[in-house]
Amino acid sequence: MSTSWTDRRVVVTGMGVVSALGLNAKDFWGNLIAGQCAVQPITGFDAAAFDCRIAAEIKNFDPTPFMPSAKEVRRTDRFTQFAVVAGREALLDSGLDLEKENRDEIGVFIGSGIGGLQTTSTQHQILLGKGPGRLSPFMIPMLILNMASGILSLYYKLRGPNVATCSACATATHALGEAWRTIKMGDATAMLAGGTEATIIPLGIGGFCAMKAMSTRNEDPQHASRPFDRDRDGFVMGEGAGILVLEELEHAKARGARIYCELLGYGNTADASHVTAPSPEGEGAARCMRMALKNAGLNPTDVNYINAHGTSTQQGDICETKAIKAVFGDYARKLAVSSTKGATGHMLGAAGAVEMAICAKVIETGIVPATINYHNPDPECDLDYVPNTPREMKVDVIVNNSFGFGGHNATLIGRKFNG
Repeated sequence: MSTSWTDRRVVVTGMGVVSALGLNAKDFWGNLIAGQCAVQPITGFDAAAFDCRIAAEIKNFDPTPFMPSAKEVRRTDRFTQFAVVAGREALLDSGLDLEKENRDEIGVFIGSGIGGLQTTSTQHQILLGKGPGRLSPFMIPMLILNMASGILSLYYKLRGPNVATCSACATATHALGEAWRTIKMGDATAMLAGGTEATIIPLGIGGFCAMKAMSTRNEDPQHASRPFDRDRDGFVMGEGAGILVLEELEHAKARGARIYCELLGYGNTADASHVTAPSPEGEGAARCMRMALKNAGLNPTDVNYINAHGTSTQQGDICETKAIKAVFGDYARKLAVSSTKGATGHMLGAAGAVEMAICAKVIETGIVPATINYHNPDPECDLDYVPNTPREMKVDVIVNNSFGFGGHNATLIGRKFNG
């Protein structure tokens, strides 16, 4: 008898991370648990005229060794280059031997919140200054946000399902969730999934500054992003990529793969409330978590740790706290809840996948990363946010939340795999 789609189980077998906190997953995790913060004054351009002059900026990044040629580097935007490097690491980490696999059954879901913003900005300047005849013939392939997914598919000849998600800061979590669903449906055996973002340029920083969404704690960058803290004043931009290899369980077991965790549930809802602000009581986020728990077949009391979206904005952190309390009730106060964005900055469309990699490491190591810069409790944010110091504890089930402009909500649930 054939296995139904609901019986197919999905596990995480590989991960790749490119971030300001580390250019690979090992360094990233080590620096995160050591309590380091990647936020510094911006060096990529003169930010003196901007309200926010700090970011978690990736420095000394050279994609050339990971791409076919220097010409190929020139023909791709920075957000795609991040994805190529993280995707390569994830594949190597998974141990998948593509020469032995059916590449028709391996797909790629890599999203981005904005895509090639640097290319858009640069080419617009060329258009204004030199005219349309001087625009690059590679402009469109460089800037469209599906190109990270397309390039990874092309480089590794992965001919399975291929989609680029775009749902602002929920992008990567949606990519992972839809990849999970694709494997469960039997349309793929394995998927590279996640997100990538590169928006630390004048246009990106300026746009978010104009919204008054950014921290202006420019004289103290290491303490600028402070999720759930009473004195938070906005988020700090980050950049990079997070990509995971998701794989059907029996396929992973048959090849003796190392399994970080099982991906058990996925929620996807809309606030339908406001173009940028979350619904005031966190109602959409609460429905999203409930959907993920239902899909996972779990009760709220089965969860040990929540990696919160926690961006360090006044309203967002309060609404997420309300949503957690609505879903978990009195048990919410027994949960470890932390936001890692104080250390990484907010990586926008890449955030959810980097944070899912964190969750997989939490399950593997039994170490929960801290919410750094948490010094002054907010009466409206009154949960256990694992303040300032990582915590060793047994973690079997995690929740990973991501919420984006436009009212997009995404939640993933992972569980320790016990064979």
